[in-house]
Amino acid sequence: MTSITDKPVQLDGMEPRILRRMDRGELPRLAQEIRSFLVTKVAASGGHLGSNLGAVELTIALHRVFDSPRDALLFDTGHQSYVHKILTGRAGHFSTLRQADGLSGYPSRAESPHDWIENSHASTVLSYADGLAKARALQGHEGRVVALIGDGALTGGMAWEALNNLGAAPEQPVIVVLNDNGRSYAPTAGRVGMLLADVGSGRREVDSQHEPVPSVLQNNLFTALGFAYVGPVDGHDEQALERALRWARDLGRPVVVHAVTVKGMGYAPAENDPAECMHAIGPIDPATGVAAKPAKPTWTHVFAEELCRLAEQHPQLVAITAAMPGPTGLADFAARYPKRFFDVGIAEQHAVTSAAGLAMGGAHPVVAIYSTFLNRAFDQVLMDVALHRLGVTFVLDRAGITGPDGPSHHGMWDVNLLAMVPGLRLAAPRDPHTLRRALAEAVAHAHGPTVVRYPKASADADIPAIQRHGDVDLLTSTHKAKDVLLVVYGPLAEPALLAAAWLEACGISVTVAAPVWELPVSGALIDLAAQHDRVVTVEDGLADGGAGSRLTYACRQAGVNTPVHNCGLPTSFTPAGDRGGLLDQAGLSAGQLADHILTACGETGDLTIAQRPA
Repeated sequence: MTSITDKPVQLDGMEPRILRRMDRGELPRLAQEIRSFLVTKVAASGGHLGSNLGAVELTIALHRVFDSPRDALLFDTGHQSYVHKILTGRAGHFSTLRQADGLSGYPSRAESPHDWIENSHASTVLSYADGLAKARALQGHEGRVVALIGDGALTGGMAWEALNNLGAAPEQPVIVVLNDNGRSYAPTAGRVGMLLADVGSGRREVDSQHEPVPSVLQNNLFTALGFAYVGPVDGHDEQALERALRWARDLGRPVVVHAVTVKGMGYAPAENDPAECMHAIGPIDPATGVAAKPAKPTWTHVFAEELCRLAEQHPQLVAITAAMPGPTGLADFAARYPKRFFDVGIAEQHAVTSAAGLAMGGAHPVVAIYSTFLNRAFDQVLMDVALHRLGVTFVLDRAGITGPDGPSHHGMWDVNLLAMVPGLRLAAPRDPHTLRRALAEAVAHAHGPTVVRYPKASADADIPAIQRHGDVDLLTSTHKAKDVLLVVYGPLAEPALLAAAWLEACGISVTVAAPVWELPVSGALIDLAAQHDRVVTVEDGLADGGAGSRLTYACRQAGVNTPVHNCGLPTSFTPAGDRGGLLDQAGLSAGQLADHILTACGETGDLTIAQRPA
């Protein structure tokens, strides 16, 4: 291989046509500078680091062999697309990575014609490729379709559904590039990783000194499904990758190029992180990889501690993750109770129905999952768990606004979807104490599904109840005058209390009620609504069809005609941004809540700056 030249490579303004004209001797320097650039930029903003460091040479080779966007390069998942962004003219925008109106952390059709899909959920790219290849064949389009997928994403059912179709269509020459680093967040779960190791056993690795050997005569996982196969290829040998990709491009049939890479390649802190290889990070010191600020305890930390405590009391309690033990708070549980912990891979549907089977067998499963990812398994929650009235607890991390990961990661759909499930109970704790309380109640419930949801945020101080009305916590003292019942769900209790205090100063009495259990609607909450002149609900989910809407409906069904005003998130795809800023844009800051209530009371809205809550 040609040695690294001393000539610097200009990343700003880099485009595929420039890359394809570069001398091979310049490519090692390019790869080195891209890694240095990634470490510097992601260390400043946070983002997905390890996965992109491992895909540098692979992405360079893809753009040198294929003509994007004429040839469609599709990424699964999109968190490994940072190098692709650099090579398609966006290096100069990395200072805005994952910020409001800045560079997306995933492919974005609005950013570039080189970005075909905006997916950041795993195991989808092969289905996109199947459909796109069919459409191009119908239109006589000669461009190739190339799908880059990680080995971890092959644990998802959609990937196998797509492989089943792609391999049966020899006239559709889709090129599947398998980025095999043995991991998703954690090491790849299940038999898939073992099978991939078996595929490469007993044959030499393709390197830059040899032409790739067509393996259509070899029997392996992919050839059995109808694909040609080449590999394993050293995923950090750019010349070897180019040879393999050119062979695949010219073959004219479905083919798998199996590239073996190292997640976090070239950055010692990532390579030496056994848990996640610095898959996703906040701001860090780039020299050491250490977080720039000591992290505050989060809702996830509170859940992790409480689950381990409950496991001591409940031997039937088990935990399930879909390939994310660390991010969902199950790593400590897995270390303490390895026989009671199950990582099913990136397979949310399977996770839920497997949990149903565990419950049928006498266990109480706790399925810890990101809120947005449970959307993928709604049918399983409805028909496999709820229909059978099984005691399964779902713990939804990243509920509500998550911040910089953008529209695919905001957990804003769960309440609306789950509210349709008969017999389901859903809790939205407001603080660490009520999280512990809700979790304990959930794992003790054996006759239907329960859900506990909380945000991606620091877990601040407890907000004690002043008194209780039935099963509803009241956060303010009761008044003789009952102007407004302010019902706050979950972590927005603090701004609600601040808004209430300022309204009291304006002469409007406000009772702040904080039901820990959103669903089903409490009869005590309906009783409180009947005692007040008007009701305002506040939630960090969709206002239309959310918990507040359910309360409105329940009141009407009970013959309570108190006006109810619902405040929450708009029914739209919320962009990336700071969590606080996005909540403010949705009208959920203390000052805006006060304005909403003034308007609901028929008073003049828009508190002055002097009056407005901080």
